[in-house]
Amino acid sequence: MRLLLLLLIAVANPVWGQTYPSKPVRVIVTFPPGSTPDIVGRALAGRLQEALGQPFVVENRSGAGGNVGADAVAKAAPDGYTLLVSTNGVFAINKALYKSMPFDPDKDLVPLSLLATAPQMLVVQPSLGLKDFKGFIEYAKRNPGKLSYGSVGGGSASHLTMELLKSDAAVDLVHVPYKGFPPAVTDLLSGNIHTMFAIVPGVLPHVKAGKMTPLAVTALKRSGLAPEVPSVAELGLPQLESLAWIGLGAPAGLPADVVDRITSETARGMRRSEVRELLGRQGFDVVAGSPAEFSKWIQAESAKWTRVIRTSGATAE
Repeated sequence: MRLLLLLLIAVANPVWGQTYPSKPVRVIVTFPPGSTPDIVGRALAGRLQEALGQPFVVENRSGAGGNVGADAVAKAAPDGYTLLVSTNGVFAINKALYKSMPFDPDKDLVPLSLLATAPQMLVVQPSLGLKDFKGFIEYAKRNPGKLSYGSVGGGSASHLTMELLKSDAAVDLVHVPYKGFPPAVTDLLSGNIHTMFAIVPGVLPHVKAGKMTPLAVTALKRSGLAPEVPSVAELGLPQLESLAWIGLGAPAGLPADVVDRITSETARGMRRSEVRELLGRQGFDVVAGSPAEFSKWIQAESAKWTRVIRTSGATAE
């Protein structure tokens, strides 16, 4: 009888004891090649491939604020062979921003790790002659509806951060959404819009060239990339803290042992010095936390930005 039991275990072993991964893994990034989420996704995929010995292939699926790619992940088998790298929108914001969603992020996705976070910088046209944040708010109050601000799209961090500022400071600015970062920056430089929030490295060269005036960074401390620019906490407005962030997810129902394998190697790989340096040049700080920490983060971010969306009436259009 003992021998028979051992034989049964041996037969079952190839199925249940098989080491993950045993074949290539898709890493769906919900933004185009060259974008910051893509850079993060490819950095992570490279580290996981080295650690786990199978190809981790990045697949870019952009559209609808990340919903297109995330929907493909939500409907994939929960076996660890389809992973998601996306931003604030997919995990915490889009469900409040879009009238309908092709998936439920709370039920159809499992959060694995908050990978990296970054503050934004508030910049204005030098032609306005504004030198500090206080002067900007005073100017906006004196000129309701006359200042326009750009964003990289409806529901983006750049959009909702300004809506939070508008609500908190009781100022009226006109939103001009763009399809991505480059056209928004181009229009700010050419004078077609007056201001915007943007990832620090994206506007820093223009700030240093005197083509944009920096007023604040949306963090509780100053950015190492622009130490001369005050944080919102220094300005007495810690409630305006707003971080762009990128996370790792998977289809709901992922087995616990696969979750543990992915997240442990993710933390190890993301914390390597070359990854920290790469993302630091993009203005991002590596986090690489646990699934429980990421889930708690999503809940807090969702509650915060849902309030902003409902107060401002912001939509994805």
